[in-house]
Amino acid sequence: MRTLSSVIEKVSSRSRSRQFIRVMNRMGASPAAILPFVKDSPNFTNRRFEGEEPSLRPRLRAQTSALVAAVRVGERGAPVGTVPVVPAEPPERPGELAVTWYGHATSVVEIDGARFLFDPVFSERVSPIRHVGPRRMHPVPGAIADIPTIDAVLISHDHYDHLDQPSIVRLEETHRPHYVVPLGVNAHLLAWGVPAERITALDWRGETEVAGIRITCTEARHNSGRGLVDSQTLWAGWALRGPRHSAYFPGDSGTSKRFAAIGADLGPFDLTLMPVGAYDPFWPDIHMDPEQAVAAHRDVNRIGDEMYALTEDEAGVADDFLEGDQRIDTPGGTYEEGERTETTRTTPTAAGESLLVPVHWATFNLSMHWWAEPVRRVRRAAAEARVPVAFPRVGQRVDLGGGDAQAVAAAHAEPWWEECAAAEDRD
Repeated sequence: MRTLSSVIEKVSSRSRSRQFIRVMNRMGASPAAILPFVKDSPNFTNRRFEGEEPSLRPRLRAQTSALVAAVRVGERGAPVGTVPVVPAEPPERPGELAVTWYGHATSVVEIDGARFLFDPVFSERVSPIRHVGPRRMHPVPGAIADIPTIDAVLISHDHYDHLDQPSIVRLEETHRPHYVVPLGVNAHLLAWGVPAERITALDWRGETEVAGIRITCTEARHNSGRGLVDSQTLWAGWALRGPRHSAYFPGDSGTSKRFAAIGADLGPFDLTLMPVGAYDPFWPDIHMDPEQAVAAHRDVNRIGDEMYALTEDEAGVADDFLEGDQRIDTPGGTYEEGERTETTRTTPTAAGESLLVPVHWATFNLSMHWWAEPVRRVRRAAAEARVPVAFPRVGQRVDLGGGDAQAVAAAHAEPWWEECAAAEDRD
């Protein structure tokens, strides 16, 4: 019995050690390992990245209230039926302009004959611990190995629902692609065995070219972190421009006046992938609500060079800074920091010719709103602003090769989410 107990103890201890090593590996690089890659950035101050629009975190009292609220309404964020998933069928040769939504922010964009994979998360959970953390609410529509070619993988930031270590491992086993990432995220990839020559790390407004497509790292209003120390790596969006077409993905971002600047410098775009879910009054600075996502789509499609042009429409817009405050006014309501402001300034926009595809919803329960609420609100706001929106099922390829955003939106207008949403979660 003593011998058996000793063997069990050793096996158990080794198992715990292996689990600990696995968790630490999934967490990625340490702050000390990240520092050499980020310390010279002008956006890295006081040992953390900071944008010109601070992302204010909830105070302790608000965090406690958020936790209580999440426990009380946690089931709202899940569907009551089976989410319809279409098996992804990526073409052997990338098209002129197309997007396939794999769930949450994970998307494959084809542009001018090149193919890019955004924020690949193919795991069952988004967590450093395999059996703990938010769980996928629908299957992945296709495997990484089934994507014929990948010219580059673009990662917006290092949160677990956007940077997934097992997916990177699988990409290295199957494709060994090039990676374009914000500063500091390259340290995680290096820790996971990706060679430095296949990684391009950029600061905000840094640029590179892959397969004839110019890729620009754009500002976002968010944060980062995979452990106890946050904002050691940069968070960003991506603007893609080829010889004939263009696309924009803002990553995770709260509402921001930087969208108009991005539109003035890099837009307008034929396609935007706008995050519309995981918003909440407890964290208004780091995720957009649906109306703000429509406003951001309008802002990045400005015609002209007015960097701070504002829009007057029923969908709302991210307004200028509130006097004496660090937060931006939001069209969805007010918070304790200030009152709403009004504007009548307008500029022309190409938003009516640009297709919006909503992402960052449906896959993981990360907030307290109803599961289908983001697309219900986006559909109303977009109709008021006359913005074409496509609502593909998970795995469904949206082909914009014909160039008519309104026609593509009409072909992907069915409210498929109603069949698996709760009764209270329907129009």
